[in-house]
Amino acid sequence: MSRRRSWWGWGWEDAAVTGDELERLAAMLAAFLGDPGRSRDAPEPGALRLPAPRVRPPGALAGLAEASDEARALHSHGQSLGDIVAALEGDLDAVCDLVMRPTDGAGVAAVLDWCSSANVAAVPFGGGTSVVGGVTPRVGDGYAGVVSLDLRGLDRVLEVDTVSRAARVEAGILGPALEEALRPHGLTVRHQPQSYEFASVGGWLATRSAGHHSTLHTHIDDRVEGMRAVTPRGTLESRRLPGSGAGPSPDRLLLGSEGALAVITEAWLRLVARPVHRAQAAVRFGGFTAGAAAARAVGQSGLYPATCRLIDATEAMINRIGDGSASVLLLGFESADHPVDADLTRGLELCADHGGSADPPTARDDAAGSWRSAFIRLPYVRDAVIRLGHIVETFETAITWDRFEDLWRTVSDRAGGAVAEVCGAGVVTCRLTHVYPDGCAPYFTVIARSRHGDQRAQWAQVKAAASEAILAAGGTITHHHAVGRDHRPWYDRQRPQLTADALAAAKRALDPAWILNPGVLLDAPGSQSSPT
Repeated sequence: MSRRRSWWGWGWEDAAVTGDELERLAAMLAAFLGDPGRSRDAPEPGALRLPAPRVRPPGALAGLAEASDEARALHSHGQSLGDIVAALEGDLDAVCDLVMRPTDGAGVAAVLDWCSSANVAAVPFGGGTSVVGGVTPRVGDGYAGVVSLDLRGLDRVLEVDTVSRAARVEAGILGPALEEALRPHGLTVRHQPQSYEFASVGGWLATRSAGHHSTLHTHIDDRVEGMRAVTPRGTLESRRLPGSGAGPSPDRLLLGSEGALAVITEAWLRLVARPVHRAQAAVRFGGFTAGAAAARAVGQSGLYPATCRLIDATEAMINRIGDGSASVLLLGFESADHPVDADLTRGLELCADHGGSADPPTARDDAAGSWRSAFIRLPYVRDAVIRLGHIVETFETAITWDRFEDLWRTVSDRAGGAVAEVCGAGVVTCRLTHVYPDGCAPYFTVIARSRHGDQRAQWAQVKAAASEAILAAGGTITHHHAVGRDHRPWYDRQRPQLTADALAAAKRALDPAWILNPGVLLDAPGSQSSPT
């Protein structure tokens, strides 16, 4: 029997947190928040009483269309806290009229032709893992309808060039399927975001996804050799090259465009040999700033570890890799070519210079293994906390090293203050997910008590306070979660106005009818900015 994807939350239905695991989670929340919460279940899609579809496709496209309650419900939200709560409450704030499932570029072009002529908005949908409203069909009232353009039928690896180490892949393929196809060649994309199991290559590209690896090639941008995309005006295809100085890059125009300029259908991705040599350790620090100083030293050393992830003491305790007394730096190296023990030794020396104490060699795999297990399981746990009626959500940014400590303190204080004022009890934790020679990516987690039935409004207040603090401290509104609709108010303030004007001009050139994912990055002419 095939596994069933959850229509309302993360991943597989049979992997949800239930039974004893749910009871242990409730007990932990009671200890942290003074309230274990009250579990609830999502309604079945048929009980949602979705409005009837407002549009019908032409006969030639009828075979690509689906209008079942389950398909429409699943495609009408992403994976943010607001999305999950809306689904649990059976109150989706926007519902797509149809799900369109093309299986090739020609099918995508045909759907966009119809949408442009019929004034139907089209929201590209890969794995549906957006946590910022990127796939929510909240497009305003200026359209006859809205369709979710599901690209998972474009799921093939078309070519593998083992000489140049690159592969031409379709945009709808998910991470595990891509890696399985590359495994016989001994190659890998080496890009594994937390959403890896369910996210698509096209989603990675459209959102400028960052992977699990902490240094060097952190974003999918670094893996792109060429791209092909369909726009309402025609096909845009860049030449496959290892590098070029021939004017602005067409790939850079599409990377991060979030489906607002084009629908990415194919890409040539750079590959690397699968690593066979690994070495890792956990290093403990008395304070988070000391650990950050060590991370900076490692990031500026030229060692380029695969993992250089600093976790504060509270988060380390929650994930069972510490007792709450120390921040933990997970440091790991890998290579397909040579042993990396010497790299780890040098990395540990740099950590020791900043007061770090490494776990003994016999325990070096324990913390990393515990963190990895918690990291993979976390989306399911997050859904369970939300089901229990509380708040758990994340936000992230990036900042240069000279301003890091000020940002960390400012955001932690303001987000913590908002949690205390709005929620009454909660905790704000931080980890550094990515480390660069010139800066880092602080990633904050909020766990807070909620007035049951008021989760979305409370989180919106905390999120706004944190976002204001990030911009005030000079950080970016997002390092790798994308803009979507949720980050628009702060993204609009971060980007230069001339950039917004240039982006709007590109939108008019590629999508004259303005049907591609309205509200993401840009609003349709005459409309108001999307709310958070």
